Amino acid sequence: MTSNNRIPRQAVIREVGLRDGLQSIATVVSTAHKCEWLRAAVDAGQTEIEVGSFVPPRLMPQLADTPEVLAFAKTLPGLFASVLVPNLRGAERALEGNADLMILPLSASHAHSLANLRKTPDEVVAELGRIRAARDASGRKTLIEGGVGTAFGCTIQGRVEEDEVLRLMQALLDAGADRVSLADTVGYADPSSVARLFEKALKIAGDRFWCGHFHDTRGLALVNVHAALQLGVYRFDASLAGIGGCPHAPGASGNASTEDLAFMLAAMGIETGLDIPALLALRARVAKWIEGEPTHGALWRAGLPRTFAAAA
Repeated sequence: MTSNNRIPRQAVIREVGLRDGLQSIATVVSTAHKCEWLRAAVDAGQTEIEVGSFVPPRLMPQLADTPEVLAFAKTLPGLFASVLVPNLRGAERALEGNADLMILPLSASHAHSLANLRKTPDEVVAELGRIRAARDASGRKTLIEGGVGTAFGCTIQGRVEEDEVLRLMQALLDAGADRVSLADTVGYADPSSVARLFEKALKIAGDRFWCGHFHDTRGLALVNVHAALQLGVYRFDASLAGIGGCPHAPGASGNASTEDLAFMLAAMGIETGLDIPALLALRARVAKWIEGEPTHGALWRAGLPRTFAAAA
């Protein structure tokens, strides 16, 4: 994070399509295709990928092969592989697989938390404490990220107070989270609310603030990223082809599109290390694997401008 002119010179896009994207569609992508996706993404310059989730296979068959996908990810040089874990048991499996980072989701909305995780937000904080103890006892170096979702509002509860979001973020840090992040799970955020909340969050978490996660439910994901960039935030979640969403946000159009975000950052002169044509080629392959499922984004339709060159 930097000060006055705080827009960073470099940024990281964490690919979440293999988890957030695939869990939101009915098609079950084969393990072979997921590994092909991982290899191609790394070849395109992606260094951080959320490869799956340790949830019970009966609840989410799309991600039942997460152990195998994580094992393959660990063979790819330079890849920082993360997984989502809903509880201590999931965390134990992430530790067994030697994930680089595990994300415990927490909904700042009490109603969403009960609907999505069957726990209150404070019960999730307590679970993170148990996960931290298990991680420390294991001797593993897996980082723990507490992801605060519905940070800008909730389709079930409606308004979510900023003070509650910040209280829960502090509680996650106090319970042992190495990193924290904020997510606009249902697409309620706008640039002004992002600037206001992220500025307060950065004062609490400092360098332990890890990531912004924006859904494009109402077409504002990229401008919300820009608002966070102006505060010096430089790591964002995105999903190839914009797939993903939340079951409690009907009609949602998915996550920020990886390829669209990569294009915006490059146009702004922010280095990502990503090969945009390679990302577009991978997007085309993934779209075939999930044929019939909704995909999103704009760059793939029009392509790169003939005059395009990343800004100096």
